[in-house]
Amino acid sequence: MDLLQDHLTRARASGGVFARTVATPPWGLALAGTIQLSVHTVVQGRAWLWFDDPESAIELAPGELALVRGGRTHHIAHEPGADCQEASEFQAGRAPVAGQRTTVFLCGAYRFSGDIGQGLLDALPEVVPLSAGVGDPLHDIVAVLSHELSTTEPGQQTILDRLLDVLLVLALRTGLRQSADAPPWFRASTDPRLSPALQAMHQDATRPWTVPDLAAISGLSRAAFARVFTQALGQTPIQYLTDWRMSLARDHLRTTDRTLAEIAGLTGYGSPYALAAAFQRHHDMPPGAWRRRELAREATRPATTGTVHIH
Repeated sequence: MDLLQDHLTRARASGGVFARTVATPPWGLALAGTIQLSVHTVVQGRAWLWFDDPESAIELAPGELALVRGGRTHHIAHEPGADCQEASEFQAGRAPVAGQRTTVFLCGAYRFSGDIGQGLLDALPEVVPLSAGVGDPLHDIVAVLSHELSTTEPGQQTILDRLLDVLLVLALRTGLRQSADAPPWFRASTDPRLSPALQAMHQDATRPWTVPDLAAISGLSRAAFARVFTQALGQTPIQYLTDWRMSLARDHLRTTDRTLAEIAGLTGYGSPYALAAAFQRHHDMPPGAWRRRELAREATRPATTGTVHIH
């Protein structure tokens, strides 16, 4: 059980709009903070990325990427402080002329589902600069993406979807490694004292795990395991297990029409009453009310899908 893969699968990360842009100065693009996760990479030329203050702009050269978490509007342009347009206006007004100052860059927008996906996003810094040098897998993926987006070929969307998945995982993995706020489970997943127990809980959340069970899997005494686990993750093993089960329950409530009894069986609770009681303790509302609230919120979110070529 790969914990990052488990989180990504349950978060159902999906590529939204992905664009290849060819631009000559002056140009600037403003991207709304409602985009949960953006990735930008320059293929040719230079670009600058910033939030509110152009003086803090990050320069992107060929082979460099930036992973941007949603929240604030960010800008990407030929120079810091340039006038920036919304995506639709920018696309309609582009008429680049090839030249030495031409910039070719790729922008991808991703959407995550549920609390598990939001937890991944919250663990990232607001922006993660990444360098994809020769020999780095990111460099190869960007090169293939650029080639695919420069032409129209049969089966292209399938290829793009797969490449975007690979790009996202590679960038996220690097971003989490660099983040001082990476989730404790990510850091603990490489600790041989904790990884077996974490994998077991994720692989079978329905099992009535006890601390002695988990300690035995990890090859530690009960006291040593409980101490190391709590120090590394900031909560006891049973608290972690309960939180994970609640995450799974919320996921089922939001994305499926399963009954409470079915969800209880999938999350390690002996009855729908036991699940409802635990859910109420965690969220201060019954699961049925929580489900109705979240479905109403989901219905108001705009869907963005597809690939855009901007020339």
